[in-house]
This record gives sequence, C-alpha cells and structure tokens, in this order.
Amino acid sequence: MEELKAGDKAPDFTGKNQKGESISLADFSGKKLILYFYPKDNTPGCTTESCNFRDNYQSLLHKGFEVVGVSIDSEASHQRFSNKHNLPFNLLVDEDKKIVQDYQVWGEKNLYGMKYMGTKRTTFVINESGIIEHIIKKVKNKEASQQILDLYESV
Repeated sequence: MEELKAGDKAPDFTGKNQKGESISLADFSGKKLILYFYPKDNTPGCTTESCNFRDNYQSLLHKGFEVVGVSIDSEASHQRFSNKHNLPFNLLVDEDKKIVQDYQVWGEKNLYGMKYMGTKRTTFVINESGIIEHIIKKVKNKEASQQILDLYESV
C-alpha cells in the first residue's frame, strides 16, 4: 500500500465513540477534521495532547475544525479518559486496529531499546471534501493545536 500523503482521499472510517455512538468520516462532511491518533488513554503524553485540544477546542471550532481522537483503547477506557479530563470531542474506539491500519499509523516503535508494535502519534487534517490536507508526524503534545493553526496562519 502506498503511503498516505497530503492530497489523498482520507480513508473512510466508522467506529464507536466513548458513548457507544457510531461516528464516521461522512459525519464531518463540510467541516475540516482534525483526526489525531494517540497511543494510549491516561498516559502522560497522550493526556497532554488531548488536553491541549480540549483547551483550544472552542477556537478550533470557531475556525471551522472538528476534533476526533483515535486509539486502540476500549469504549470504557475512552469514557474514563474523557470524563476525567472533560474532553468535549469524540474519542474513537479502534480495538480491532482497522482505523490505525487504514491510516498507516500502526507499526514498530522503539522505547528504551525495546521494539514493539503500537500506534504512532500522528495528526491528520482532513478538508471539507474528505481530502487529507496535512499530516503531522512529529506532534508536539503541548502545542498540538497550535501546530495545526500555524499551518493555516501562513496561507
């Protein structure tokens, strides 16, 4: 499979959110979607990134963006994570790893010399027509929202 890049049609997805509701890419037609993939609920980096999106959520909405997080955690885990940190956006459950594989963010990682399979922290910005506009592979957890806004400030 060829690597996803800006200009490609975003892979379609459907999944359950932290409330058990079905969410799909089509639900965001006509909006810009920030689809961020993170390794695990309630870990320091993932919490920092998610809370950054929470803290900037209203300004992102005001600029026409919607935010959806994706990890391979369970619905119950997402529910606890969302409630604990008052996350106002959807977190998609991807326990079967279909979405992470379709977006090519599941792969080998290296932590302290140990190799393992996991979700590579990556953010996709998908336009109103379902086309990938930007892919951020070097996500700065504390500045995740600003990284996206900076892409549009210079346009």
